[in-house]
Amino acid sequence: MFEDTHDEHVLLTPGPTPIHPRAQKALIRSMLGHMDPEVFALNSEIQRDLREMYGTEPEGFTALLAGTGSLGMEAGFANLVEAGDEVLVCANGSFGRRMAEMAARYGAKVRLVTAPLGEAIKPADVAAHLDDDISMVAVVHGETSTGVLNPVPEIAELVRGSGALLTVDAVTTAGMEPFHMQQWGVDYAYTGAQKCLSAPPGLAPVAISERAFSRFAARRTQTPLWYCDFEGLRDYWVNHTYHHTVPVNLHFAFHAALRAALEEGLEARQARVRLMGRVIERTLAPLGFSHYVRRPEDRLPTVLALRLPEGFDDAGLRQALRQREISVTGGLGPTAGVIWRLGLMGESARPGPYHRLMTELEDLLGAPGLLDRYEAVLAEEQRGELALA
Repeated sequence: MFEDTHDEHVLLTPGPTPIHPRAQKALIRSMLGHMDPEVFALNSEIQRDLREMYGTEPEGFTALLAGTGSLGMEAGFANLVEAGDEVLVCANGSFGRRMAEMAARYGAKVRLVTAPLGEAIKPADVAAHLDDDISMVAVVHGETSTGVLNPVPEIAELVRGSGALLTVDAVTTAGMEPFHMQQWGVDYAYTGAQKCLSAPPGLAPVAISERAFSRFAARRTQTPLWYCDFEGLRDYWVNHTYHHTVPVNLHFAFHAALRAALEEGLEARQARVRLMGRVIERTLAPLGFSHYVRRPEDRLPTVLALRLPEGFDDAGLRQALRQREISVTGGLGPTAGVIWRLGLMGESARPGPYHRLMTELEDLLGAPGLLDRYEAVLAEEQRGELALA
């Protein structure tokens, strides 16, 4: 019923995720130069597929930055924020706080909209802080540190009439959750290759609106970050002029993973992640695991945040799992020892990897019947999906 993965390390973390087989194969192809016509043709296909994934305008600009998602985050502030600009940052976890820190480093006057850990940002709180002085609103769509899904469409609706740019961290959503950049009015979005798309780490796919490019062109000062300057980026990706050496084989691997995702279908991927989330939660609930995020509508499907049972040896059990070639991630900061964050992105959101986890947990916890319960719940959920199809 399940593929035997005992010879492989099982990654159940909120990133990186297991590499898609097609991406793995593409990664080891022979090297080409970064100015080779075949590479430029490949990049054009990547740009087209990213437009589909992000839901951009028909000719919207997309590209890959040679770095992880945090470079995608920094590039937005470096290109679109100047000293003295007022930036409204929605911060209800570690990555929202990182946005605030980066904006401040580029000279922004940062205003924070916050929410308690495990709760989503309230659009009404954004509206209360939004005025004519705000030049940018920045929000994390899926807060990886707590498993919270922020209401980006509602926040975007508020921002559209304000004149401010909207920057969205789509690191744990793009490619697996609904994302409609043009429809929502997002100006700058980024993710990481190693998240929902199951490509190797080292690339940050970005999408930049024409409105953002206009803001960039109107800067009073030069962009401080040369490496990811929007003009240099566009020169390479559109005009095919030299800027820096891109990681060619990562581009080939990313192209293969992104194409596989689009062929599967974004709706099918959304259904897959939700099914697996239900199966895991139902399987572990009798052991005392429960949802950390109280309101169902605030739960991020791709990062299942589960509160640990009373007296649970978090660090000890994760270490024991690691010795059995399974990686599970605990909480960050205030949630350390309180939650597990189980990755349900890309290739990790499949029955096989979690079959392996339940097998080992049954043994380590002395919980007979755990694997049988997992298989029964999975079969029941799959029958339910078929009945609805």
